[in-house]
Amino acid sequence: MSADVTSHRHLPPLAITVGGFCVCVPARDEVHRIGRLLAALAAQDHLGAIPVVIALNNTTDASRYVIEAVGRRHVDRLDIHLDEHVFPEDLAHAGSARRRAMDLGFRRLGGTGVLLTTDADARPPPNWVAANLKAIAAGADIVGGALALDEDEPAASAIIDRWALLARYWAIVRTIEDEIDPKPWDPQPRHGDHTGASLAVTAKAYRAVGGVPVVPLGEDVALVNAVVAMGGRLAHPIDVQVKVSPRLVGRAAGGMAEAMVALSGDPDRPRTLTAPGFRHWRERAEWRRALRGRPDGYAEIARLEPTLPPMPCDMALEPETVR
Repeated sequence: MSADVTSHRHLPPLAITVGGFCVCVPARDEVHRIGRLLAALAAQDHLGAIPVVIALNNTTDASRYVIEAVGRRHVDRLDIHLDEHVFPEDLAHAGSARRRAMDLGFRRLGGTGVLLTTDADARPPPNWVAANLKAIAAGADIVGGALALDEDEPAASAIIDRWALLARYWAIVRTIEDEIDPKPWDPQPRHGDHTGASLAVTAKAYRAVGGVPVVPLGEDVALVNAVVAMGGRLAHPIDVQVKVSPRLVGRAAGGMAEAMVALSGDPDRPRTLTAPGFRHWRERAEWRRALRGRPDGYAEIARLEPTLPPMPCDMALEPETVR
């Protein structure tokens, strides 16, 4: 894959032609949840069939049969391409799986249009496809979706409470960023999530960065950073959302399930959540603003930011400190 993403400084501010799209799903041993995802895709308010690529990898359960059964049930709504592959042990991770799913979607689209990706245990609301395509048509090169806990699955009260606390914290962080370093292509109201549970990227941008980085952890954020480093516009529209499972046991190392375990804590040894104080986010936003004025500032930010020392988690997250 080789081509350049058009720098956002030269993109037109209004609508562009979206073309076709494909939903790309990596999956491994998701027999209990993949059917629910497909039912949610069948319920999209987008007119016409929904093209879907499912990359089953290193799977030992009956996921294939569930996918085939749901496909027959929704034959008029879902146009499913099912791929099965066994990666060698050193490549049996999320990076390889998502890359395979999105590469297959890219080829299915003939290298044009929009690639959407989500996780096999996610549940997109009915407007998910349409809202993503709307954001791309408005000029975004890559779109992140907000994460919400799936209310249809039981979750510990500690997870629910801490999820809400973190949501308030990140809302304050976004306000700080928007005051100091606003980006016209990502205006308020916006969220701040861009994970593999909900991403949309133009095929042009995907080709330009060479696809999903084959890394065992954080392949989703690595893809986003690569697009931004080449001048792509990252948007977080408030109407692009997806529901995620609060389960404590997952398939991918470093995935959502591990985050839920961290939020649930140890009931016998409760501890306070900590996060970087807001002054650190102000300093970071000021640093970005200073670089953004340079001719290659956007690429420099994307290149340098991952190398900066981690912000110290020096603020306790309590209801009285996060308002």
